[in-house]
Amino acid sequence: MATMKDFSALKGLRQDLKEQEKARAEALAQQQRQAAQAREEANLFRNSVGQVAPLRPKTADKAHHAPVPPAPIARQHLADEQAALLESLSDEFTVETLMDSDENLSFARPGVGSDVLGKLRRGNWVIQAQLDLHGYRRDQAREALGEFLRQSRRRGLRCVRVIHGKGLGSINKEPVLKHKVRNWLAQKDEVMAFCQARAADGGAGALVVLLKSSERT
Repeated sequence: MATMKDFSALKGLRQDLKEQEKARAEALAQQQRQAAQAREEANLFRNSVGQVAPLRPKTADKAHHAPVPPAPIARQHLADEQAALLESLSDEFTVETLMDSDENLSFARPGVGSDVLGKLRRGNWVIQAQLDLHGYRRDQAREALGEFLRQSRRRGLRCVRVIHGKGLGSINKEPVLKHKVRNWLAQKDEVMAFCQARAADGGAGALVVLLKSSERT
């Protein structure tokens, strides 16, 4: 009985192998038929189209599109806006809260020697430009002073005069603008020192201002 079972199993194995071999042969034949059909279709296409040569590039007929340039940056406008921000002078600031000053409205930043302030009082520096604030309202005067200092720095000026008046035409005869100008100047980094002008240069109605040199910017 065991011999018969082994013979039957062997016979079944041979049958499986034959079927597998037949399936592989049919798959190979299918692949060959598909490849032959593809070659036939390719030959048919080439025969119908004929020989094809690539087109030569015609540079003269090509349209050259220049890249779109980026939008221009208004650098000067940005610089002016930045300068305007730096010139936002406060009316709440008082020079006494930051620096010492004397009864003659003299002012000097830390590091500026007393000899510098003394020379400024004596008129050792030539006044190179001036701003007359007579008739200005407070806001107008503040803006005008900021612009005047900025332009003076651009021109490389060292010594300028700011005429604020004595306040004789103001309400209650109080020199409001005189004190405002003094406090505004003390807030500007480019101002090294200032003092009341000599009598010949305007006296109590003006200040002489010493600006930083261009080498120190």
